[in-house]
Amino acid sequence: MKPSLVSLLFGCVLSGSVSIASAETDKVLVVMSYEQDNPWCQEIKQGIDSVLAEKTEITYFYMDTKVDPANGPAKAAEALTAYQNIQPDGVIAIDDNAQSMFVVPSLKDQVDTPVMFAGVNSAADKYGYPNAHISGILERAHVHESLAFAKQLMPKIQSACFMTNDVSSGVALNKQVDTEMADYPVKVHKFFRVKSTADIDAISPEMNASCDVVFVDSLEGILDSSDQPMNNKAVLSYLKTLYNKPLLGGNRYQVEQGAWAAVVKTGYEQGETSAEMLLKALQGESVTNIPVVKNTKGERIVNVTALDSNDVPLKPLALRGATLVRQK
Repeated sequence: MKPSLVSLLFGCVLSGSVSIASAETDKVLVVMSYEQDNPWCQEIKQGIDSVLAEKTEITYFYMDTKVDPANGPAKAAEALTAYQNIQPDGVIAIDDNAQSMFVVPSLKDQVDTPVMFAGVNSAADKYGYPNAHISGILERAHVHESLAFAKQLMPKIQSACFMTNDVSSGVALNKQVDTEMADYPVKVHKFFRVKSTADIDAISPEMNASCDVVFVDSLEGILDSSDQPMNNKAVLSYLKTLYNKPLLGGNRYQVEQGAWAAVVKTGYEQGETSAEMLLKALQGESVTNIPVVKNTKGERIVNVTALDSNDVPLKPLALRGATLVRQK
């Protein structure tokens, strides 16, 4: 019996509806610990977008915990509301505060949504990662490489100090340095974790007397004399009024804003890698088969403005393969 016109039309409509359903775009929620104009967040967003922008519908949410740490829990509650409203097919959570305030209390072991983390400075097991639906990429500073590069540029360097804001990322870097420093090419004098410009004032005599170079990272959020949080550029500018020796940074934007040199970790790698991991999960790969990884890519960056103004000779051999930037 030949199929009727009605049955043919019904079949076309049915097959058409199946095709439309299968072509639905996956929704992804990205929760950033910091503010939208933070250079680290911007680098990570570029990496995520390079993988997922044309394949998924991405919603970005910013918790602003660098500039407004006290409001972090309230912003985490807003992130949970965004998750409930969007019902995303996948989540990417960036930096430690998004883990401790959002993923662990609200998503971990409570939903089936695949979650990938990025920019996590702490050990993964601090948050119970990985598990059945959570994996991601850890963030580790290229400290040894930065100190070795600094020695190439300025051979007289013998001792190093470290300065970070006294926050979770600073604590994690402190632990990394404690673990690695026996293998560093210079002696580590002290790791300073500070909360305010008053703290920087208090330690500046010791820095000038005992530190040939200071490695800085996670400076955003340090309070000024009016108890207002400062951005990285403002903290570096303040620090340089008290300390006139070389500064190293963990990120490119820190070198662009005043540090002299670094082998930097990149937010782009964090974003790109976490997005690639989530894409595998969205395409059906079990998260248990997606292992936690660490960043591996480092880029040598030199602030030629700083070197010129401090009469540091630009040695062609040491600068080979490095990216030269002028201070912004």
